[in-house]
Amino acid sequence: MAKSTKGKKQPAKQEKPEAGKSGTDGPSRKEYEAELYKLHVELVKVQEWVKATGAKVCIVFEGRDGAGKGGTIKAITERVSPRVFRVIALPAPTEREKSQMYIQRYLPYLPAGGEVVIFDRSWYNRAGVERVMGFCTEDQAKRFLKVVPAVEKAIVESGVTLVKYWLEVGEEEQTRRLQARVDDGRKVWKLSPMDMKSYSRWYDYSRARDDMIQASDTPWAPWYVAHSDNKRRARLNIISHFLNLIPYKDVPREKIKFPKRQKPGGYRESNYTFKNIPERF
Repeated sequence: MAKSTKGKKQPAKQEKPEAGKSGTDGPSRKEYEAELYKLHVELVKVQEWVKATGAKVCIVFEGRDGAGKGGTIKAITERVSPRVFRVIALPAPTEREKSQMYIQRYLPYLPAGGEVVIFDRSWYNRAGVERVMGFCTEDQAKRFLKVVPAVEKAIVESGVTLVKYWLEVGEEEQTRRLQARVDDGRKVWKLSPMDMKSYSRWYDYSRARDDMIQASDTPWAPWYVAHSDNKRRARLNIISHFLNLIPYKDVPREKIKFPKRQKPGGYRESNYTFKNIPERF
């Protein structure tokens, strides 16, 4: 279980995640890549420790549109095995799923022993986009916030280390990033009609965020806020913070020694004309 620095929940005194608090200065690309390399080495150690011990780790990423959740998740997972670090990004619920207990559709994706599951948005959709955009009633949102601490306590008591991150981005930086999605053919898929509807409701999302964090920031599953106006800094800070929460240790590995290759044994290259791809580059 991730340890909280707070002895008890203190929603009334919690500092709000002010937009742009961390500033926009940050590491150069060279500095970023050097630090990320070191963190990737440690994430591989976490992977091997999780496999060896059967640990169960669940990371929840929430935040404003354009806050950098996807890029952060990619930075975490690009050097580890997708069989151990599994990313879950569920589509809109089906009609059948809409009739279920709300959190039910997420439970099958929780980690088994030897897995790290990363939710790119999670059951907190009910407290965020669904509440703000009217996809659920206000009563449904409030009932969710009332019961979710107990659900998460059950998850943690089952042996899962549950880590929750909220990524906060400033208004101007969010606008710049969403505009980049319009102008860049590589990013246009990231911009949905829902993003445009959500864009105008900055303060509705602020209120929903405040209610969500204050209701579900518990000693057993605390919320950690990362300011992401600078993407490189945010990624390094989040990965470093995550590593400090996990009590992983180096797992001994046998020394690797390559065996000798077999002899041809009479093999000859085939005369078959293989369909090689054109070498345009």
